[in-house]
Amino acid sequence: MVRRMTDPDFNLLATLDVLLSEGSVAAAARRLQLSPSAMSRALARLRETMGDPLLVRAGRNLVPTPRALEIREQVRLLVRDVESVLRPAGGLDPGLLVRTFSLRTSDGFVENFGPALLARVGAEAPGVRLRFVPKVTKDSGPLRDGTIDLETGVIGESTAPELRVQALFRDRFIAAVRMGHPLSRGEITPERYAAAGHICVSRRGNARGPIDEALQALGLERKVVTIVGGFATALALARASGLVASVPERHTGNLRDGLFCFPLPVTAPQITVSLIWHPRLDADPAHRWLRSCVREVCAAALGPVGDPQG
Repeated sequence: MVRRMTDPDFNLLATLDVLLSEGSVAAAARRLQLSPSAMSRALARLRETMGDPLLVRAGRNLVPTPRALEIREQVRLLVRDVESVLRPAGGLDPGLLVRTFSLRTSDGFVENFGPALLARVGAEAPGVRLRFVPKVTKDSGPLRDGTIDLETGVIGESTAPELRVQALFRDRFIAAVRMGHPLSRGEITPERYAAAGHICVSRRGNARGPIDEALQALGLERKVVTIVGGFATALALARASGLVASVPERHTGNLRDGLFCFPLPVTAPQITVSLIWHPRLDADPAHRWLRSCVREVCAAALGPVGDPQG
């Protein structure tokens, strides 16, 4: 079939996706292994086809127009769908994969597992880019609409029932204080622990949780001095104050450097950190490869939960 002049050139769609992702003609050319002049010609065709400049110069950089910002995510999803349709059944060669994956994680995950994951992905699939997105809420909307490819976290009531879940590791809460803190010396009893000033971690701003319930069973109540939204913030405050931060052990390993850590003197429930994704990506070979990378990196980094004291 002879293509009419009015028919869209779908090759331009992939070019547009890379241009909007890179924000640079030279970088997009390198990624698609084209010459800068060929990429400039492609951008000119896109501008003519769409009736919009798409990327305009601001100083030495190119910035997207409002129209480009409006369609960026839609273009990314369309290109991914086309790649999925055209990909041959069978094995995946990660070395030939050119794709950006968006991962939504709790703070601490990137610090602990990010370097090893980036090294693994870079060695196996140099054309893959990982985009880490902070986990502000547990809303499942971004997984449903495709703006997020993969998520790590604890399954809760707000997790959409259709999502796929696979456990990564079990974790327990421990306490962390600055070196020289009174709790860094002597026996740590429930009474001493509860009497100290505490930092509570809650994205919703709650001042109570499972640790408080365990203390309440002993007739004790901890003094919550401040509430923060993440474990990294809690540990930073503990490092610079006399407050206690109670955090998951494995999830915050690197963040606790230089702090005195000890097991909680009460029994608090363990948590399970899981991989979470939408079922439409379940059989996607590239997504399956990424999930295996995350699983294996976490398994390699984590031994048995040990005594954190010291």
